[in-house]
Amino acid sequence: MGWPGLIILGAVVGAASWWLHPLRRASHVALWMAVLIGVAGAVIAHMTGNVTQLFHDGDTLEWPLCTAIALVAVAVTVGLFSRR
Repeated sequence: MGWPGLIILGAVVGAASWWLHPLRRASHVALWMAVLIGVAGAVIAHMTGNVTQLFHDGDTLEWPLCTAIALVAVAVTVGLFSRR
């Protein structure tokens, strides 16, 4: 997966996880910020996996790991910025 794939994956996961988060309406996180956080999470997971040699570009483990890290990053950010 190259850089365009990472950006698309992070944007889709960021938007979907923002939309599905139960605290979305009580949060100050906008959709564009969730998309950026999702992209950042996917890129950080990709770079960390390459540096630690957990996977190489195009490996099967790269997709679910980048998706999970992007999902967790958006979920934690929306949860932290919510008014309770």
